[in-house]
Amino acid sequence: MFRNHFKVALRNLLRHKMYSLINIGGLAVGMSVAIMIGLWVYDEVSYNHSYKNYDHIAMFYRTNVDPVDHTKASWFGTAQPVAKILTEKYGHLFKNVAIMWWETDYALRVGDRNYSKTGQYIDKSAIDLFSMNMARGNVNSLDDPNAIIMSKSAAESIFGNEDPIGQTVRINASRDAIITGVYDNMAANSYFSHIQFFGNFEGLKNNTPVMKANETNWGNNASRIIVQTADNVSIEQANAVLADLYLKDTPEGVAKYSREHQTQVWLNPIKNWYLYSEFKDGYPNGGRITFVWLFGIVGAFVLLLACINFMNLSTARSEKRAREVGVRKAIGSMRSQLVNQFLSESFMIVFISFMVSMLIVLLMLPAFNQLADKKISMPFANIYFWMASLGFLIITAFLAGLYPAFYLSSFQPVKVLKGTFRVGKFASMPRKFLVVIQVGVSAMLIIGTIIVYQQIQFTQARPVGYDRQNLIRIAIHDAEFNKSKLVMKDQLLSSGIATDLAFASSPVTAIWDNWSGFNWRGKNPDTDPNFTVTWIDEEYGKTIQWKILKGRDFSREHSTDVDAVVINRAAADYIGFENPIGETINAAGKDREIIGVVEDVIAHSPYEAVGPGFYWLDKGTENNSLGQMIIRLDPSKSTAESMAGVEQIHGKLVTSSTLDYNFVDDEYGVKFQAEQRIGNLASVFAVLAIFISCLGLFGLSSFMAEQKTKEIGVRKVIGASLVNIWVLLSKEFVVLVSISLLGAMPIAWYYLQQWLLTYHYHTQINWWVFVIAGSSVLLITLVTVSFHGVRAAVANPVKSLRSE
Repeated sequence: MFRNHFKVALRNLLRHKMYSLINIGGLAVGMSVAIMIGLWVYDEVSYNHSYKNYDHIAMFYRTNVDPVDHTKASWFGTAQPVAKILTEKYGHLFKNVAIMWWETDYALRVGDRNYSKTGQYIDKSAIDLFSMNMARGNVNSLDDPNAIIMSKSAAESIFGNEDPIGQTVRINASRDAIITGVYDNMAANSYFSHIQFFGNFEGLKNNTPVMKANETNWGNNASRIIVQTADNVSIEQANAVLADLYLKDTPEGVAKYSREHQTQVWLNPIKNWYLYSEFKDGYPNGGRITFVWLFGIVGAFVLLLACINFMNLSTARSEKRAREVGVRKAIGSMRSQLVNQFLSESFMIVFISFMVSMLIVLLMLPAFNQLADKKISMPFANIYFWMASLGFLIITAFLAGLYPAFYLSSFQPVKVLKGTFRVGKFASMPRKFLVVIQVGVSAMLIIGTIIVYQQIQFTQARPVGYDRQNLIRIAIHDAEFNKSKLVMKDQLLSSGIATDLAFASSPVTAIWDNWSGFNWRGKNPDTDPNFTVTWIDEEYGKTIQWKILKGRDFSREHSTDVDAVVINRAAADYIGFENPIGETINAAGKDREIIGVVEDVIAHSPYEAVGPGFYWLDKGTENNSLGQMIIRLDPSKSTAESMAGVEQIHGKLVTSSTLDYNFVDDEYGVKFQAEQRIGNLASVFAVLAIFISCLGLFGLSSFMAEQKTKEIGVRKVIGASLVNIWVLLSKEFVVLVSISLLGAMPIAWYYLQQWLLTYHYHTQINWWVFVIAGSSVLLITLVTVSFHGVRAAVANPVKSLRSE
């Protein structure tokens, strides 16, 4: 029976080639989009799942409540003594407690070769904590304070086929480390996948006097702590025990502050680190999970569009299939057999479409990975993938074929065979409804794409508070570079490569320090706000060309500037002095006079408000706190020429490391990458959705023109013009598109407005966006359906009347 069904289905496909091509092509494209989005969604939701201890890994956080406005804020920066307390007093809750330092790029020297690798110093338990697969070495490879372990790819890039175990590596020209292990590269969709080597935190601390001193310092929160709860302890159970740690397990000064600010300790599970990275009222509340849901819905809708095409074309051609149904019923076919016949056709079309879609996905996956910044591959060896594909096939086949099957099998054989069968004036209502949905989804995708790009453009045009052009940043990795930086500065300026040059504690596009404990005249004693802090030299402001709003910049002509502070506009507004110049800020027991107010410099997210910040001088010429060299290149020289000169001077002065530089404009552009990727993906899906919709409209308009062949012939004979015929065939689609737009636009406005409100600094949704989107959809529709309208209008009416 089923063999016969598929034979008939194949004959129907071959008999009506154009409709078959539209059905298969539309479904294949829709399924391709659904599969690629499905792979993207899976990659997102499986982030960090490669860690075997996934359900037990968490990061240590603390939340404070502002005593004045009662707002909550959370930090993962933690004081070193916390790790000791967690281990000694709460050890029964944890299998591992790993304190770690911030990741950064390190200068590595092996023999006479220099490399730059991203490293992280962490507790020796990291191998067990992250369930690293050790290609060489074992779980104890980080026990030695001077040990480091490398990823396989990093080890191969340095040593090739040579055994790296036991090799000595000079790090930042200041300390030696021994490679004791090599671990397999971590999964690309995991939190530490980009780390190329791990070092022992104890070794870093022993070689860094400031960090050693912070072992007992509760005022320095520059470390981070990751824990693995015990096998019989959930993260929620641990949170219940740890909540008041800062109230009862800290020195009296810290405990007093914690009581005043209602400090709560909690563990943020690893499942939140990526998908729920945004915070509200101190706790995770959204993030990339929004885009996961968004694109999951988009994928479902695009597939639905393709299924709608199938349903529309199948039901539109019902009169062509009516006689077949009548004959089958007359010779004894049951309705269930007819349903099976039409479902068989659906399964055949869906199966062929699926095979075509798999080929499309394989061909497009490299480009898709580049667009989405992913490393997704087809999981052919995964049985769950094939089970999901089978389920996907069945659901799509039923979704596309169920309505046509029941509709076509419902025809009455007596009417069909007598020739009195008519589909009825309401028979096309479901088809029209599906067209409205189809066009509406396409319109919403177009509107969404425009708004995403509008938001990016709006934010990119926001004043950043300095001039990004011709500005580069060089990270001062090691001790040799640090000793030579002033000589390098003189040579860059004297050679004319640089017009200005300065040093700072952090890049222009980032701030690495936040302080509290400030006091000033009239400050509310119940508040203890955080201010960003940047150490700079006297040339910093001139180099980045920031804007002085009040007072003056730092100057070498004023020796007292070493005890002065320049504040940004946000700090001036927060402090509230009518004229802040000459006022005093007390920081860590030291009074600093405010000498200037500068325009806010965007160093964090360009979508958020700039926080209050302080800038002050660091006069130590060999102090590593000024670890960033900021250079303004001479704009009259080509970039290639200037950078060649920078590399030449650096190479002569610094033999211990490679030159690590970035253009500030590029670093600022990175802040928009997530939104740009979303916009690019949305635009691709919008184009594909429109393409699928056009396929369906093309098929429907073709069938309508075929149905009205005689009517068109009569109208032409009595004098109808080409325009009259075109209007006859197009007006129904124009009405449907107009209804669709009226329904889609309010829905798009509401959800896009909610999305924009997640950004502090965002664009407004303008009326012209809807005009452009609506006009585009209407124009595309008219162009699509006009082909058959014009073709029918110019046809010879004698032929059409004779054929009837």
